[in-house]
Amino acid sequence: MPAPRTDQIEVIAPNLKRRLSGVTATVVRLIPVQVPMIGIVTTGPGLPGDLPHISLWRLPFLPRDRWRVWHARRNTEMVLGLVLRHLLRRKLRLMFTSAAQRHHKPLTRWMIARMDRVVATSERAKSYLQVPALVIMHGVDTQVFRPAPDRTALRAALGLPEDAILLGCFGRIRAQKGVDVLVEAACTLLPTRPKVRLIFTGRMTEDNRAFYDGLLARLTAAGIADRVQFLGEIAWDDVVQHYQALDLFVAPARWEGFGLTPLEAMACGVPVVATNVGAFEALLTAETGSLVPPGDAPALTAALATWIDDPARLAAAGIAARAHMLAHHRIEDEAAALVAVYREMLSAQ
Repeated sequence: MPAPRTDQIEVIAPNLKRRLSGVTATVVRLIPVQVPMIGIVTTGPGLPGDLPHISLWRLPFLPRDRWRVWHARRNTEMVLGLVLRHLLRRKLRLMFTSAAQRHHKPLTRWMIARMDRVVATSERAKSYLQVPALVIMHGVDTQVFRPAPDRTALRAALGLPEDAILLGCFGRIRAQKGVDVLVEAACTLLPTRPKVRLIFTGRMTEDNRAFYDGLLARLTAAGIADRVQFLGEIAWDDVVQHYQALDLFVAPARWEGFGLTPLEAMACGVPVVATNVGAFEALLTAETGSLVPPGDAPALTAALATWIDDPARLAAAGIAARAHMLAHHRIEDEAAALVAVYREMLSAQ
């Protein structure tokens, strides 16, 4: 996309990380929704070419004819915003979004205290901040993430068993994601429930090879290795289709910043069993899923059993999950809430 004229730029959303991450994904999915609402651009590497973009080298030369919002989501982006405003005298109002659910280090606290506005992605993330913050939770595109019109046909097209109770867990194959806890639960549940299948999607890096090999060994020892599939990293469109093919989504992470996968699953009409980390407590209701303590395989096993042993409840929860998403977690609502903050900052004297 051609670089926008500087007089059209009202908000800059930096992305100072080349590799794909949750923050990068947030920028990529929000900007197209916000473009019709306000003059917003991205800057930095690792972003699709169809987003409005200004090169990093142009930032020190932005004309000082108006205030603009610099919306940082990482420490490095706060640093650059502070340099641009205080050393290079650009007219920037600084905003920071925090998803972290931990106590911030002194340098991070110092930078956050110098932001003009601070946003947290959940009440729990807000509780770790020592400055006033507004909570704006993430949303998802409910037009992209939506139930399949014919799940049986979709499963056939994907090569998945059409009559199974299909569980899914999407994310990197590593201990932080609690994959081993779900495997342990599967080793207990699946031997007595022949219709249940489990699929994992997500990248496995070489430093987690021994972890992955251990999972396969446990599944083989339990006699269920043929009913659990590790699909690896798959294309984005395929990820959406695999959500749509599920009966139940599992998010067993040991910790998360926010965690979008339960929202994506629920938007596809799939209930969720998740650990009580990240923002999951604020995302799920008793009608749309269950929460269990992180790292607790017996609790996860019990929660999964209550859902997969009650198909009628499972189906009703899928309908409730979709309705909950439409009412509370549309990306359009997240985008509009952020734009309202931008407008307020730009109008400040």
